Amino acid sequence: MALIEMINLGKVYKTGTVEVDALIDINLVINTGEFLAIMGPSGSGKSTLMNLLGCLDAPTSGEYLLDGKDVSKLGRDQRAEVRSQKIGFVFQGFNLLPRISAVRNVELPLIYGHSVKKSRRTNAEEALRLVGLGDRIEHLPSQLSGGQQQRVAIARALVNNPDIILADEPTGNLDTRTSAEIIDIFRKLNQERQITFVLVTHDRDIGALTDRRILIRDGKIEGDESFQPHKLITTN
Repeated sequence: MALIEMINLGKVYKTGTVEVDALIDINLVINTGEFLAIMGPSGSGKSTLMNLLGCLDAPTSGEYLLDGKDVSKLGRDQRAEVRSQKIGFVFQGFNLLPRISAVRNVELPLIYGHSVKKSRRTNAEEALRLVGLGDRIEHLPSQLSGGQQQRVAIARALVNNPDIILADEPTGNLDTRTSAEIIDIFRKLNQERQITFVLVTHDRDIGALTDRRILIRDGKIEGDESFQPHKLITTN
């Protein structure tokens, strides 16, 4: 079933009198439970596409149907509501607040969503257990390794039970072994919870671990490939 459908989607940025076509006639369908990568070189438009997929920005033209609802014309507050209900984000830089514990970092989306205080703590602890950090809930980010910090970021993305997780270069700051562990967590969550995962990356090794690769260049989709995923080779 189509969870995401983009129809003739375009995005134009204006700088003074200059217009730049960041995305041109994007037609894309992503089904529930897919595990895919959006790939392309720097400046290809993949980050712009992720921003539109995540309702962080609105397109200039075309339609974006998310779970059957046209979200392309929504205002900023309405898009924020959609994000809180359906979308989780994982970024390259972890984006954790340094002075609060892992569990408090994971609670943040629930606080912004005005969840009941008692359930916030319970849900945050459960999300940390899902990513293997049940024994690190009170640790500060500085007391965690890079891989553990990224696991906290994944738990934070999970805590609202999203339909989609968008991961922007999620292994960019990690070594090969830790990258493989993070992708394994993504895969497990995808298979066990049917969460749709979209990884935005320029790393071919990471892209090869997904089931489908969307190739983007100069603001256009130039390839859409489905393959059997590879296994990331690590060294001892």
